Amino acid sequence: MLKSMTGFGRAEQTVGDKTFLVEVKALNGKQFELQLKLPPLLKAYEFDIRNTIQEQLNRGTIDCYISIKQNGASKPVVINTELIKAYYQQIDTLATELNIDTNSVLSALLRLPEVVTPANDIMNENDFADFNTVLKTALKELNEHRIEEGLSLEKDLLLRIEKIKEQEEDILKLEPARKVKIKEEIHQLLAEHVGKENIDGNRLEQELIYYMEKIDIHEEQIRLRQHCEYFAEIMNGPEEGKGKKLSFLLQEIGREINTTGSKAYDAGIQQCVVKMKDELEKAKEQVLNVL
Repeated sequence: MLKSMTGFGRAEQTVGDKTFLVEVKALNGKQFELQLKLPPLLKAYEFDIRNTIQEQLNRGTIDCYISIKQNGASKPVVINTELIKAYYQQIDTLATELNIDTNSVLSALLRLPEVVTPANDIMNENDFADFNTVLKTALKELNEHRIEEGLSLEKDLLLRIEKIKEQEEDILKLEPARKVKIKEEIHQLLAEHVGKENIDGNRLEQELIYYMEKIDIHEEQIRLRQHCEYFAEIMNGPEEGKGKKLSFLLQEIGREINTTGSKAYDAGIQQCVVKMKDELEKAKEQVLNVL
């Protein structure tokens, strides 16, 4: 089973006097990259939160937004004066350009994010445990989305590999005629430029054997078939984090396809190689999204 690297998760829950909201979005990425927006109450727990997200999501470009709403009017608060000044300067500039009155803007400024925050700087352990449950719920939802998208990726990738195997089977059918054709062309060239009566049969046979060994594609086709079978085997395996391994295997498949094309000297086989390369590029694009 494959997992996609893209997904979205959201969880919101009110516990006691606090309402926790967590939104997590994941896109593809070579490593784990996290953009985390935290309220001041959770700054002390940032390291724990980052570790939890990495453990659950493993890899990808992650955006995580977390907010906490304090319920109740009697809670002590702090007004972030520097932030409200920064907001006001931008609003005042815009109001001047648009010729808008700013006399009643203070009430709107006080409602902007992070302007008014709870007076207590650190969340206690019990509240953090409640928050952690909400965080894991959002991450679980994201992983469920990853599994759903992974099913589509798996279907498409298996189709690409199957088409490559079909072209490989066509090459096997063309291979015997290719060798006969190459031998006939060599005999014809020698007859035209040297003359049949001047050809040393024994020497010609030795040279033909040497030449045919150099352009033989039998080993490449065996390795190509093995790589394709191993690709499907990895996809059906139970382990997670298959994206890098599948990407590496596609490189190996590409190497065998390229070698086959360089040795082919046959129009029919070259057409099969072109079709295989087309399917390979489509598979490479898709595997970038695999976790």
